Amino acid sequence: CLTVEYCPVVTETYYPTIWCWEGRVQTLLRPFITSRPQVQYRNELIKTADGGQISLDWFDNNDSSYYPDASTRPTVLLLPGLTGTSKESYILHMIYQSETLGYRCVVFNNRGIAGEELLTPRTYCAANTEDLEAVIHHVHSLHPSAPFMAAGVSMGGMLLLNYLGKTGRDTPLMAAAIFSAGWNVFESVESLEKPLNWLLFNYYLTTCLQSSISRHRQMLEKLFDMDLVMKARTVREFDKQFTSVMFGYRSIDDYYEDSSPCRKLKSVGIPVLCLNSVDDVFSPAHAIPVETAKQNANVALVLTSCGGHIGFLEGIWPRKCTYMDRVFKQFVQAVFEHGNKIFSM
Repeated sequence: CLTVEYCPVVTETYYPTIWCWEGRVQTLLRPFITSRPQVQYRNELIKTADGGQISLDWFDNNDSSYYPDASTRPTVLLLPGLTGTSKESYILHMIYQSETLGYRCVVFNNRGIAGEELLTPRTYCAANTEDLEAVIHHVHSLHPSAPFMAAGVSMGGMLLLNYLGKTGRDTPLMAAAIFSAGWNVFESVESLEKPLNWLLFNYYLTTCLQSSISRHRQMLEKLFDMDLVMKARTVREFDKQFTSVMFGYRSIDDYYEDSSPCRKLKSVGIPVLCLNSVDDVFSPAHAIPVETAKQNANVALVLTSCGGHIGFLEGIWPRKCTYMDRVFKQFVQAVFEHGNKIFSM
């Protein structure tokens, strides 16, 4: 009930933009319609235990009038989607919202995605949380006195949920926000293989995955038949030839089982707010773990009837702020400003 008090946006009825209410239209149009706030990043490359490197983009917010002391300035770790980076408009909007509240942000770019070289033949996946653990540990060690939370979008949200399911309460994060996560990868992939969805999303996403690794072809050819990987026509084929092999899964089913956050939700030990739309083709309504969420007091699941995948466009001309941005802003503010009150309940 305190979430409702400090995060009233979750009790509102979300009204989609009238001329693009359908989920797929929302999903396709949002990147083109929404503005791109200007953000100046400071880049940091950190080394991983296996000899790789991870690119972090910091928005320090040193002009913060609310939190002039950098050592205690609240920090939000942001995790973009499957082939997304710190340049995605939804990430820029989250940073813009955080800036107005005086917070610092750091974006975790997955390996090999943000222009940095791959130093080892390894990229990333939704099931393997080692890189995320390294980043969380690194950020926390730099600012141990700063309140710290995370927000993940799409695959970034799945990765964050899988991490939280594994760590329970044993994490420096106070809370997390999850947007448009795919809860059951088997169901997500099946939905994306329906003819229209394949045409609109699956094929494009597959080519995005291929182009994200083709730059690192020389490094990856040591372990993979890259010609075969480049022939993939669906995300499932790509995962079968590449991702599941890279992370040592016996089969693609084993990998998809391990990637699906619905299996880990009962173990989440910190407050988590999850926003999904029931018309999201990446996360079909019947696969959203409503019953499991009800059984874990730490989990709040907010479902809208429209909104698509990372859509949530509202208003007549939805350039500036989406419903998702407002949920993000109110939730991080509730956590950082009223967290002690909320969490002691």
